[in-house]
Amino acid sequence: MVGLCSALLAAALGGGLWLAVRRYVRPAGRAAAGLMRGKTVIVTGANSGLGRATAAELLRREARVILACRDRGRAEQAAAELRREQELERARAQALPAAEGEPAGELIVKELDLASLRSVRAFCQEVLQEEPRLDVLINNAGVFQCPYMKTEDGFEMQFGVNHLGHFLLTNLLLDRLKDSAPSRIVVVSSKLYKYGEINFEDLNSELNYNRSFCYSRSKLANILFTRELARRLEGTNVTVNVLHPGIVRTNLGRHINIPLLVKPLFNLVSWAFFKSPVEGAQTSVYLASSAEVEGVSGKYFGDCKEEDLLPKAMDDSVARKLWDISEVMVGMLK
Repeated sequence: MVGLCSALLAAALGGGLWLAVRRYVRPAGRAAAGLMRGKTVIVTGANSGLGRATAAELLRREARVILACRDRGRAEQAAAELRREQELERARAQALPAAEGEPAGELIVKELDLASLRSVRAFCQEVLQEEPRLDVLINNAGVFQCPYMKTEDGFEMQFGVNHLGHFLLTNLLLDRLKDSAPSRIVVVSSKLYKYGEINFEDLNSELNYNRSFCYSRSKLANILFTRELARRLEGTNVTVNVLHPGIVRTNLGRHINIPLLVKPLFNLVSWAFFKSPVEGAQTSVYLASSAEVEGVSGKYFGDCKEEDLLPKAMDDSVARKLWDISEVMVGMLK
């Protein structure tokens, strides 16, 4: 028990989080209100955790937010909760002048299953038909250390959802983003990319599957994708950046089995040392809305600051090869 406690504390401290320096993150105030007015934003996986918190913060900034979620029922429930929260904030803002006290954000729910390329194409077709502009795409949804399973198209689930699904989604929406420029793409990765390797001989993990390694591989792929996309987008006024949110209390770790006797200790450590979803969402919101990163592209961020990458995440030849193979895997090239 003591050993496990020490391991959990080490993980928290290794992620750069400790109670003494945790910051209280306030909801968007008067200065931020209206910052995203008139802008349309897509957030994948927005019904819970980081995605929901990201959508809430952008709604406070008066964005038009599309919740792109696999489970429409849960997404509708999240949207209803967010609207109620917005109404409460509107009630509290009654004393402000009308221009500052009347939130103008909007929520739209659309179904998107990133484990199905058919669903990705249908979602993009609907967006392109209904949305005249797209200002920000936030690739947030993810699968974390699940047992070995395959997507509808036969890809290992973590690589298929975390990388390939978002790869196709982004490419199908690129022209609309270019037409709406200046626009932004935000990719959510993880510090765990450091433990991943791109094995082109077994991208589908059919020869060997380790759930932790495969998650890290998918997060490394997110970074390589971002860097290659930034290169391809030079001169278009569309930027793309990637981030790690830190260690956050979400349901992403639902596939991890924690012994019953250890759960109280784990919960204590997580509440003491892990970020809340609102805290974890701050870098996504920053990259989506801040004037400080206008024109910045191809960079890696944490806690709203640019951070260095390991050499393997900056290997441009690997990034180009991964892009080319991904195009074939998702059917963009035959």
